[in-house]
Amino acid sequence: MLNEKTIGFIGAGSMAEAMVSGIVASDIVPAENVIVSNRSNENRLNELQGKYGVLGVAKDNLPFEDLDIIVLAMKPKDIDHALSFLKDKIKPHQLLLSVLAGISTNYMEEGLLGNQPVIRVMPNTSSMIGESATAISTGTHVGMAHVMDAQAILSTIGKVYTIEEEQMDVFTGVAGSGPAYFYYLMEHMEKTANEAGLDENVTRDVIAQTILGAAKMLLTNHEEPESLRKKVTSPNGTTAAGLEALRENGGGKAISAAIKGATQRSKEISTENEKVLVLS
Repeated sequence: MLNEKTIGFIGAGSMAEAMVSGIVASDIVPAENVIVSNRSNENRLNELQGKYGVLGVAKDNLPFEDLDIIVLAMKPKDIDHALSFLKDKIKPHQLLLSVLAGISTNYMEEGLLGNQPVIRVMPNTSSMIGESATAISTGTHVGMAHVMDAQAILSTIGKVYTIEEEQMDVFTGVAGSGPAYFYYLMEHMEKTANEAGLDENVTRDVIAQTILGAAKMLLTNHEEPESLRKKVTSPNGTTAAGLEALRENGGGKAISAAIKGATQRSKEISTENEKVLVLS
């Protein structure tokens, strides 16, 4: 039972806090069974302890023998230090969840030199409000019980999707970078609407609600985006005029290029990360 397990975090940054917040708010694990650690920032640990009722300890004081799930939530550049630190402490039954971008499950398995169950996790920034699109991919030694635990934990910060690890880069290009595409769209819609005279006090809410409503309709109706687009586009109407302007100005091509660019950069970062780690 997950609610009887103890979760330990190595790293206490914003993503760790998002997960801690979701876990505590959902009560899937008692707050006293959540332990957050970092190297030396005692103030940060005290902050999380006071805010969520979890235990904050220095990394060297983590009670590894009591942990069922270990979450790696520090910076990717610190992975070798973390694996070296864990190698003599981690036990085969303990599940390792990694939110480290660009670090493969295979790299972590080899670093631990054992049959360690490792799950790689890719949330996005909307996890801060419990609305993340989170991908998980499993390592060689992961069983269904491990997957169920990971899904339960991550569902507290949004929706969870299980994918193959080779799909992580394109997932990053779509979901990891996706919020920034949305904000960029918002910037230009808001600026144009204000210049055209729409009340600045309502512009942002109007645009955000419009996009939120469209997304909910897509998820609720389970229709193809193309079908819904055609339904709301009357011949020679305002929407048709707007869409034609988007096409003429390369709207679709720009979106495709953005996703491809982010996906390619994710692949490059993964290669660079592990190359640097191997050489260091």
